[in-house]
Amino acid sequence: MAHEKDSPSSAAPQNIPYHFHAHGHAFSAHFNRPADVPIAAQAATSLPAVGGFAHSKVEDFAVSRLVSFKSGETHVSGSWQAHNIVTTSVTAVLAGLNLLDFLTVDKLVARLTGQYVSDKKNKESHIIALGSHFDNLRLGGFEVKVTLRHDLLIRSKNFKELADNLKRNKKPHTFIDDGAVHCSLVDKIEVDPGLADVPGFKIEGHILVVPHFGEIALAEVFATPGSITLTMLKFKLGSPDGGGGSGGQGGTNGQPSPPTN
Repeated sequence: MAHEKDSPSSAAPQNIPYHFHAHGHAFSAHFNRPADVPIAAQAATSLPAVGGFAHSKVEDFAVSRLVSFKSGETHVSGSWQAHNIVTTSVTAVLAGLNLLDFLTVDKLVARLTGQYVSDKKNKESHIIALGSHFDNLRLGGFEVKVTLRHDLLIRSKNFKELADNLKRNKKPHTFIDDGAVHCSLVDKIEVDPGLADVPGFKIEGHILVVPHFGEIALAEVFATPGSITLTMLKFKLGSPDGGGGSGGQGGTNGQPSPPTN
């Protein structure tokens, strides 16, 4: 029996010149007291390694007494802007959030964009968070105004520059080692005097400590070389409810393929 030989095209190894990566979700949580209520990641999506785009949306989500939101959506994309420029993006939007009838926000947006320029000296994308923000964040009806320091990522074109910039202007709850950084984009938090005067209420950097509610962390960044994840809202509940969760999270990176023989 004669055997067909592989054609040159079928025998040639496939090569993806760039591995795209982006992911996000609008809301997730796990309440464990007084009842156990896990909530899977809502409007979650991820980007194929070959690029393209993906979108997910959830509307009118509600778990009685615990949490509700009008809409949550996530969009990711990755493409070649030019023969030597690659771009990625992730946007996670959460609108009309109501958590325990205490924490409310009209809209929060986590937005990361990355640009990789083919350069033998730099193998990392420059990732920034311009466009990330909070609209009308309130605790117990009191206004919480959050100012973000977008210049931090704009001035940090890679992981080393981010670590160096944070060391020069270190804020509370900033942790740096050789392989990872944990920090926040929060520059300033201003609260209504009615909330500021509540005994036990504290602002610790980007974290709000609220008596009989818990802790709320805003605009947290976790970075490793070539990768950044932004979580706009993270909460850890205390008495009388227990649990935790996050809202508006996105991450992106991307690496060129290893050289082929």
